[in-house]
Amino acid sequence: MIRASGPVPVLSGRVALVTGGGRGLGRAHAIALAQAGAKVLVNDLGTTLNGSGRDGEPAAGVAAEICAMGGTAIADVHDIASVSGGRAAVEAALDHFGRLDIVVNNAGFAHGGGTVECPNEGEFDSLMAVHVKAAMGTMSAAIPHMRSQGYGRIINTVSEVALDARSGGSLGYSAAKAALWSITMTSASQVAEHRITVNAISPAARTRMSAEHLRSYGRVHDPDGGVSDLGPEHVARVVVYLSSPAAADVTGRVVHVAGRQLREYELRRTPNTELVERVSTAPAPRRQT
Repeated sequence: MIRASGPVPVLSGRVALVTGGGRGLGRAHAIALAQAGAKVLVNDLGTTLNGSGRDGEPAAGVAAEICAMGGTAIADVHDIASVSGGRAAVEAALDHFGRLDIVVNNAGFAHGGGTVECPNEGEFDSLMAVHVKAAMGTMSAAIPHMRSQGYGRIINTVSEVALDARSGGSLGYSAAKAALWSITMTSASQVAEHRITVNAISPAARTRMSAEHLRSYGRVHDPDGGVSDLGPEHVARVVVYLSSPAAADVTGRVVHVAGRQLREYELRRTPNTELVERVSTAPAPRRQT
């Protein structure tokens, strides 16, 4: 329950936009942010796992759930799979609440794009639209308002499949998440002076979208055939922290969350690898005479 008395919630007075907030991770984020005191715009088209179809009930249901707990939330069904669509969701939050402090770019789907030998351009474009263009839209629209407020938290959702070949993942999904990872790093440096942070989470959580992938890769199976201790609430806890004043000095970072386990991705160059040694000691090619 959201309590009416006691300590002031850490996000009291803040407004959050959560894309894909009607199910799974997005629902967990929206509820956790509301429990921390934020007013929430729950954006969700209610699509199927491949991004098709429309259903307004998921967004409306989560907004109603938050309100029933004593929080404040509204549903939004803008199609964010474009820069203009992402901007429209931000404008909806501003129109209804008068401000926007937190953007959680969570919406997306994981299937499609074809293979390297047989790419499916339409599916590839759809994945880039919902994962990359949508985030560019919400960020570009929200940042000017965050700058004027002197407070902004942007949290993107990436995936380990973007940079780790061991993790599998479809061509289009992996490419889209890699692009969003790069956008997170670049934008963090561009807005840091304005008291706006841009971070990313790499979640491992049991949802309808991830269930097949988790089963395929044998992650921590329980006796009933599911995956234990990968509840979305663990990821939502990190989202709340990154949204809070306590994380004012945290930007350009990527946190991987799998249940209660937290790890930070660190990308760095190193000379101490087997490949570097092999290349360094390989014979130099002979010059043509």
